[in-house]
Amino acid sequence: MNDNQLLRYSRHILLPQIGIEGQGKLLQSHALIIGAGGLGSPAAMYLAASGIGKITLCDHDMVDLTNLQRQIIHHSAAVGIPKVESAKRTLSDINPEVNVVALHERVDQDSLNRLVLESDVVLDASDNFSTRHALNRACFSNRKPLVSGAAVRFEGQVTVFDFRHRDSPCYHCLFPTDGEDEDMQCSVMGVFAPMTGIIGCTQAAEALKILIGFGETLSGRLLLLDGLTMRWRSVTLKKDPSCPLCGVKEMEQTS
Repeated sequence: MNDNQLLRYSRHILLPQIGIEGQGKLLQSHALIIGAGGLGSPAAMYLAASGIGKITLCDHDMVDLTNLQRQIIHHSAAVGIPKVESAKRTLSDINPEVNVVALHERVDQDSLNRLVLESDVVLDASDNFSTRHALNRACFSNRKPLVSGAAVRFEGQVTVFDFRHRDSPCYHCLFPTDGEDEDMQCSVMGVFAPMTGIIGCTQAAEALKILIGFGETLSGRLLLLDGLTMRWRSVTLKKDPSCPLCGVKEMEQTS
Protein backbone atom coordinates (compact mmCIF):
# COMPACT_ATOMS: atom_id res chain seq x y z
CA MET A 1 0.00 0.00 0.00
CA ASN A 2 1.55 3.31 -1.09
CA ASP A 3 1.51 6.63 0.79
CA ASN A 4 -1.45 7.93 -1.19
CA GLN A 5 -3.50 4.84 -0.34
CA LEU A 6 -2.52 5.04 3.32
CA LEU A 7 -3.86 8.59 3.38
CA ARG A 8 -7.00 7.89 1.31
CA TYR A 9 -8.04 4.95 3.47
CA SER A 10 -6.70 6.28 6.78
CA ARG A 11 -10.13 6.42 8.42
CA HIS A 12 -10.63 2.74 7.69
CA ILE A 13 -7.13 1.88 8.84
CA LEU A 14 -7.80 3.59 12.18
CA LEU A 15 -10.53 1.04 12.86
CA PRO A 16 -9.01 -2.00 14.64
CA GLN A 17 -11.51 -4.29 12.90
CA ILE A 18 -10.06 -3.23 9.53
CA GLY A 19 -6.54 -1.84 9.89
CA ILE A 20 -3.90 -2.07 7.18
CA GLU A 21 -4.45 -5.81 6.75
CA GLY A 22 -8.18 -5.45 6.18
CA GLN A 23 -7.76 -2.55 3.80
CA GLY A 24 -5.22 -4.61 1.90
CA LYS A 25 -7.83 -7.37 1.51
CA LEU A 26 -10.23 -4.88 -0.02
CA LEU A 27 -7.63 -3.72 -2.51
CA GLN A 28 -7.26 -7.33 -3.67
CA SER A 29 -11.00 -8.06 -3.79
CA HIS A 30 -13.47 -8.30 -6.66
CA ALA A 31 -17.13 -7.41 -6.20
CA LEU A 32 -19.82 -8.24 -8.75
CA ILE A 33 -22.89 -5.99 -8.76
CA ILE A 34 -25.91 -7.00 -10.82
CA GLY A 35 -27.93 -3.85 -11.44
CA ALA A 36 -26.76 -0.23 -11.69
CA GLY A 37 -30.00 1.34 -10.53
CA GLY A 38 -31.41 2.45 -7.19
CA LEU A 39 -29.66 -0.19 -5.08
CA GLY A 40 -26.57 -0.64 -7.22
CA SER A 41 -25.84 3.09 -7.22
CA PRO A 42 -25.07 3.63 -3.51
CA ALA A 43 -23.62 0.14 -3.15
CA ALA A 44 -21.12 0.66 -5.97
CA MET A 45 -20.21 4.17 -4.84
CA TYR A 46 -19.40 3.09 -1.29
CA LEU A 47 -17.49 0.02 -2.43
CA ALA A 48 -15.42 2.16 -4.78
CA ALA A 49 -14.79 4.80 -2.12
CA SER A 50 -13.81 2.05 0.31
CA GLY A 51 -11.09 0.78 -2.02
CA ILE A 52 -12.41 -2.42 -3.57
CA GLY A 53 -9.79 -3.41 -6.14
CA LYS A 54 -12.22 -4.45 -8.86
CA ILE A 55 -15.93 -3.87 -9.40
CA THR A 56 -17.85 -5.52 -12.19
CA LEU A 57 -21.13 -3.77 -12.95
CA CYS A 58 -23.72 -5.51 -15.07
CA ASP A 59 -26.90 -3.85 -16.38
CA HIS A 60 -28.55 -3.89 -19.80
CA ASP A 61 -30.57 -0.69 -19.32
CA MET A 62 -30.07 2.91 -20.41
CA VAL A 63 -30.27 5.95 -18.13
CA ASP A 64 -33.75 7.47 -18.19
CA LEU A 65 -34.94 10.77 -16.74
CA THR A 66 -37.16 8.90 -14.28
CA ASN A 67 -34.08 7.14 -12.86
CA LEU A 68 -32.50 10.32 -11.55
CA GLN A 69 -34.89 10.64 -8.61
CA ARG A 70 -33.11 7.78 -6.79
CA GLN A 71 -30.27 6.33 -8.91
CA ILE A 72 -27.65 8.73 -7.58
CA ILE A 73 -24.73 7.33 -9.54
CA HIS A 74 -26.22 8.86 -12.71
CA HIS A 75 -26.28 12.57 -13.57
CA SER A 76 -28.62 14.51 -15.85
CA ALA A 77 -26.06 14.53 -18.65
CA ALA A 78 -26.06 10.72 -18.63
CA VAL A 79 -29.66 10.37 -19.83
CA GLY A 80 -29.69 8.18 -22.91
CA ILE A 81 -26.41 6.33 -22.35
CA PRO A 82 -25.91 2.85 -20.86
CA LYS A 83 -26.21 2.81 -17.09
CA VAL A 84 -22.97 0.89 -16.67
CA GLU A 85 -21.03 3.48 -18.68
CA SER A 86 -22.55 6.31 -16.64
CA ALA A 87 -21.77 4.45 -13.43
CA LYS A 88 -18.20 3.76 -14.49
CA ARG A 89 -17.59 7.48 -15.05
CA THR A 90 -18.90 8.34 -11.60
CA LEU A 91 -16.92 5.60 -9.87
CA SER A 92 -13.75 6.66 -11.67
CA ASP A 93 -14.28 10.20 -10.39
CA ILE A 94 -14.77 8.90 -6.85
CA ASN A 95 -11.73 6.61 -6.91
CA PRO A 96 -9.62 6.31 -10.08
CA GLU A 97 -7.66 3.42 -8.56
CA VAL A 98 -10.61 1.06 -8.76
CA ASN A 99 -10.79 -1.19 -11.82
CA VAL A 100 -14.40 -0.88 -12.98
CA VAL A 101 -15.63 -3.36 -15.59
CA ALA A 102 -18.86 -2.19 -17.24
CA LEU A 103 -20.97 -4.91 -18.88
CA HIS A 104 -23.88 -3.52 -20.87
CA GLU A 105 -25.72 -6.77 -21.40
CA ARG A 106 -28.56 -8.92 -20.16
CA VAL A 107 -26.84 -11.87 -18.54
CA ASP A 108 -28.07 -15.44 -18.85
CA GLN A 109 -27.35 -18.34 -16.50
CA ASP A 110 -24.07 -19.25 -18.18
CA SER A 111 -22.82 -15.66 -18.05
CA LEU A 112 -23.79 -15.36 -14.41
CA ASN A 113 -21.97 -18.57 -13.55
CA ARG A 114 -18.79 -17.23 -15.14
CA LEU A 115 -19.06 -13.80 -13.56
CA VAL A 116 -19.82 -15.18 -10.12
CA LEU A 117 -16.93 -17.63 -10.30
CA GLU A 118 -14.51 -14.76 -10.91
CA SER A 119 -15.78 -12.65 -7.99
CA ASP A 120 -15.29 -12.68 -4.22
CA VAL A 121 -18.69 -11.28 -3.26
CA VAL A 122 -21.89 -10.71 -5.22
CA LEU A 123 -24.47 -7.98 -4.70
CA ASP A 124 -27.96 -8.53 -6.09
CA ALA A 125 -29.26 -5.07 -7.00
CA SER A 126 -31.61 -6.31 -9.70
CA ASP A 127 -35.33 -5.62 -9.92
CA ASN A 128 -36.92 -8.89 -11.02
CA PHE A 129 -37.37 -12.37 -9.60
CA SER A 130 -36.00 -14.26 -12.61
CA THR A 131 -32.61 -12.53 -12.34
CA ARG A 132 -32.53 -12.97 -8.57
CA HIS A 133 -33.21 -16.70 -8.85
CA ALA A 134 -30.60 -17.10 -11.60
CA LEU A 135 -28.05 -15.24 -9.52
CA ASN A 136 -28.97 -17.31 -6.48
CA ARG A 137 -28.29 -20.50 -8.46
CA ALA A 138 -24.95 -19.21 -9.70
CA CYS A 139 -23.79 -18.16 -6.23
CA PHE A 140 -24.92 -21.46 -4.72
CA SER A 141 -23.13 -23.48 -7.40
CA ASN A 142 -19.90 -21.53 -6.95
CA ARG A 143 -20.13 -21.18 -3.14
CA LYS A 144 -19.96 -17.39 -3.28
CA PRO A 145 -21.58 -15.05 -0.70
CA LEU A 146 -24.62 -13.22 -2.04
CA VAL A 147 -25.84 -9.92 -0.59
CA SER A 148 -29.48 -9.51 -1.57
CA GLY A 149 -31.51 -6.30 -1.36
CA ALA A 150 -34.85 -4.97 -2.54
CA ALA A 151 -36.80 -1.73 -2.19
CA VAL A 152 -40.21 -0.60 -3.40
CA ARG A 153 -42.65 2.05 -2.22
CA PHE A 154 -41.66 2.72 1.43
CA GLU A 155 -40.41 -0.80 2.12
CA GLY A 156 -36.97 -2.33 1.98
CA GLN A 157 -35.30 -5.62 2.77
CA VAL A 158 -31.75 -6.94 2.86
CA THR A 159 -30.08 -10.23 3.76
CA VAL A 160 -26.98 -12.33 3.08
CA PHE A 161 -26.90 -15.83 1.66
CA ASP A 162 -23.40 -17.00 2.54
CA PHE A 163 -22.90 -20.13 0.50
CA ARG A 164 -19.41 -20.62 1.91
CA HIS A 165 -21.33 -22.27 4.75
CA ARG A 166 -23.40 -25.30 3.87
CA ASP A 167 -26.13 -24.50 6.41
CA SER A 168 -26.98 -21.19 4.72
CA PRO A 169 -30.49 -20.81 3.31
CA CYS A 170 -30.85 -19.49 -0.23
CA TYR A 171 -33.10 -17.03 -2.04
CA HIS A 172 -35.34 -19.88 -3.17
CA CYS A 173 -35.97 -20.79 0.49
CA LEU A 174 -37.32 -17.26 0.99
CA PHE A 175 -39.11 -16.83 -2.35
CA PRO A 176 -39.86 -20.18 -4.05
CA THR A 177 -40.16 -20.05 -7.82
CA ASP A 178 -43.59 -21.66 -7.56
CA GLY A 179 -44.81 -19.04 -5.09
CA GLU A 180 -47.31 -16.28 -5.75
CA ASP A 181 -44.83 -13.41 -5.57
CA GLU A 182 -44.85 -11.05 -8.51
CA ASP A 183 -42.25 -8.52 -9.55
CA MET A 184 -42.99 -5.15 -7.97
CA GLN A 185 -41.03 -2.75 -10.13
CA CYS A 186 -40.54 0.90 -9.30
CA SER A 187 -42.00 1.94 -12.66
CA VAL A 188 -45.36 0.56 -11.54
CA MET A 189 -45.34 0.73 -7.75
CA GLY A 190 -43.20 3.82 -7.13
CA VAL A 191 -40.36 4.06 -4.61
CA PHE A 192 -39.33 6.53 -1.91
CA ALA A 193 -35.90 7.72 -3.09
CA PRO A 194 -33.94 7.42 0.19
CA MET A 195 -35.18 3.85 0.64
CA THR A 196 -32.93 2.61 -2.16
CA GLY A 197 -30.02 4.47 -0.60
CA ILE A 198 -30.55 2.92 2.82
CA ILE A 199 -30.78 -0.62 1.46
CA GLY A 200 -27.95 -0.18 -1.07
CA CYS A 201 -25.62 1.22 1.61
CA THR A 202 -26.49 -1.71 3.87
CA GLN A 203 -25.57 -4.08 1.05
CA ALA A 204 -22.22 -2.34 0.70
CA ALA A 205 -21.58 -2.61 4.44
CA GLU A 206 -22.36 -6.34 4.41
CA ALA A 207 -20.08 -6.89 1.40
CA LEU A 208 -17.18 -5.10 3.12
CA LYS A 209 -17.65 -7.16 6.30
CA ILE A 210 -17.66 -10.36 4.25
CA LEU A 211 -14.51 -9.44 2.32
CA ILE A 212 -12.51 -8.37 5.36
CA GLY A 213 -14.00 -10.92 7.75
CA PHE A 214 -15.18 -8.97 10.77
CA GLY A 215 -18.41 -8.46 12.66
CA GLU A 216 -21.63 -10.41 12.24
CA THR A 217 -23.24 -10.44 8.82
CA LEU A 218 -26.91 -10.81 7.94
CA SER A 219 -26.46 -14.46 7.04
CA GLY A 220 -29.51 -16.23 8.40
CA ARG A 221 -31.35 -12.96 9.06
CA LEU A 222 -33.66 -10.85 6.94
CA LEU A 223 -33.87 -7.15 7.79
CA LEU A 224 -37.16 -5.48 6.88
CA LEU A 225 -37.53 -1.70 6.93
CA ASP A 226 -40.80 0.22 7.06
CA GLY A 227 -39.86 3.66 5.80
CA LEU A 228 -43.14 5.22 6.93
CA THR A 229 -42.38 4.52 10.59
CA MET A 230 -38.61 4.00 10.18
CA ARG A 231 -38.81 0.74 12.09
CA TRP A 232 -36.50 -2.17 11.37
CA ARG A 233 -37.62 -5.75 11.90
CA SER A 234 -35.28 -8.75 11.94
CA VAL A 235 -36.57 -12.16 10.82
CA THR A 236 -34.61 -15.39 11.24
CA LEU A 237 -34.08 -17.32 8.01
CA LYS A 238 -33.48 -21.05 7.96
CA LYS A 239 -32.73 -23.47 5.17
CA ASP A 240 -35.84 -25.10 3.73
CA PRO A 241 -35.18 -28.88 3.89
CA SER A 242 -37.36 -29.36 0.79
CA CYS A 243 -35.74 -26.55 -1.24
CA PRO A 244 -34.93 -27.96 -4.71
CA LEU A 245 -31.68 -25.95 -4.80
CA CYS A 246 -30.10 -26.12 -1.34
CA GLY A 247 -32.36 -28.57 0.55
CA VAL A 248 -31.24 -31.72 2.34
CA LYS A 249 -31.73 -34.03 -0.64
CA GLU A 250 -29.88 -31.70 -2.97
CA MET A 251 -27.00 -31.30 -0.51
CA GLU A 252 -26.72 -35.09 -0.14
CA GLN A 253 -26.50 -35.48 -3.93
CA THR A 254 -23.75 -32.87 -4.27
CA SER A 255 -21.69 -33.91 -1.24
